[in-house]
Amino acid sequence: MFSLPGVLILIVVFAFVLFLATRFDLDWDLIWENVRTMNPWQYALAIALYYLSFAFRGFRWRVLARNAGIEEIPDARLPSVLRFSQLIIIGWFVNAVAWLRLGDAYRAYAFSEDSGSGFSWSLGTVLAERVMDTVTVLLLIVVAALSFSATSSSGGSASIIVAVAFLLASGLAALLGFMKQYGTRLASFLPSRFEEAYHRFQQGTLGSLKQLPLLFVLGLIGWLLEAARLYFVVQALNMSISLPLVLIVALGHAILSTVPTPGGVGAVEPGVTGLLVLGLERNDAVSVALVDRSITYLSVILFGFVAFALWQVTRPGERQESLVTGSVPD
Repeated sequence: MFSLPGVLILIVVFAFVLFLATRFDLDWDLIWENVRTMNPWQYALAIALYYLSFAFRGFRWRVLARNAGIEEIPDARLPSVLRFSQLIIIGWFVNAVAWLRLGDAYRAYAFSEDSGSGFSWSLGTVLAERVMDTVTVLLLIVVAALSFSATSSSGGSASIIVAVAFLLASGLAALLGFMKQYGTRLASFLPSRFEEAYHRFQQGTLGSLKQLPLLFVLGLIGWLLEAARLYFVVQALNMSISLPLVLIVALGHAILSTVPTPGGVGAVEPGVTGLLVLGLERNDAVSVALVDRSITYLSVILFGFVAFALWQVTRPGERQESLVTGSVPD
């Protein structure tokens, strides 16, 4: 994170964002005035709704872990919904400060530490969660794009987001199908230690995908709360866009954040602004994008660091042992 190459690349990314900001004819005085005069109560509500979504995501991850048979693993334990939610915030914090979206792997490691379930099994449950997210996002964004296209002639950017969501969902579905059909057979060619780790990973992934209606509803609530966050950001700035566009922008933000820069920096900002321009003037769109990123990026760094520090403090024994031995659970 603080290595010279990491810092240099981060400087390049922020320079690119600065270039985009200065390349276009923007009225920064008007943008600042929009931000300065926003309604603080609606902004606070947007933050509250955003972090409420983590509770539903934590509940869903707990259901996934139970589906995958965590209670059948010797000496393993099932953490509380609050703990799962904390681990998800930690993962998003790591994604916000590290490259290559390492947060998902880190929260799988943190979950394995908390539950005693093993890293490869925990990573499988995270993959299952990502599959559910991708399918839910695809369904929601198709509905939103169709609704938006019916009322607006500017549907090109929304179509791109739909195409990307479809490719992601297709790729993950193909991966699951390959795992189910050929995974065990191919794993038999691996050394015994890696074969065993793969079997745990496959159990954590495929075994999680039960109780699909409940998992879908929990994920749906989480994503609708994300859209509600953006809606109240727009309202706080005394602006207005259609509800389908709110959903498209919120889900587009999630897809753009998969770019492997810290927090999707360099992709989310221009991408979200480009989508918002479908319903707002350019200066207003930039205002919304900046305020929204103060929640989805800056606040995640702040609150995520607090959650990360609390997790470290509450597990001093395991942390010290792993630092001494350099060991990571299977």
